[in-house]
Amino acid sequence: MFPHRAQRWPQVDPLKSSSAASSAANRAGADNQLLIQALTPADKSPLLALARRIADAGCNLSESRVSTIGTEVSLMLLASGAWDALAKLETALTKLARDESLRLVHYRTGPRENSGHLLPYLVEVVAADRPGIVARIVEFFSQHEISVEQLNSTRYLAMQTGAEMFQAQFTIGIPADIHIAALRDDFLELCDGLNLDAIMDPVKF
Repeated sequence: MFPHRAQRWPQVDPLKSSSAASSAANRAGADNQLLIQALTPADKSPLLALARRIADAGCNLSESRVSTIGTEVSLMLLASGAWDALAKLETALTKLARDESLRLVHYRTGPRENSGHLLPYLVEVVAADRPGIVARIVEFFSQHEISVEQLNSTRYLAMQTGAEMFQAQFTIGIPADIHIAALRDDFLELCDGLNLDAIMDPVKF
């Protein structure tokens, strides 16, 4: 009789196995993201062309921002999908960027980290227009480590008097450990000193 030989199984490194599985999941899953930014004359908006190419590549349009500023239209789109679908989309965007009237930038990005520790608040400011208003407000937020999530601002002429006015809306993320009442008092004191009419309220949706 022949002596029994123990069967040897190949050694598997659990760390390498886990890393490979994670890499394969990322390539196949929807955590792969492509940020697309475009700027073009308003009468030549590439929104339809971009939306079609995202769909044709098999990707999802996760988020979008479109705004007209002056004579230009600005688009920011976030596409998500499998790794190979995003690669197909990148090729299509490279061809689209050959249009000389279109300034197009795209690059890979990833999901945003959890920001559950930030409380969403809306700040509205109205004042007679003059330089430096946004800079002073953003400086205040920066000093208190408050993130500006969204900003919309515009200049306009008051219908009643023709005065040059300024209006801004900030969506901000306030760290949960900041005392809201004290922050609001400090902010409104700043606005009083700058002769700004302002409110700060929680986002309710």
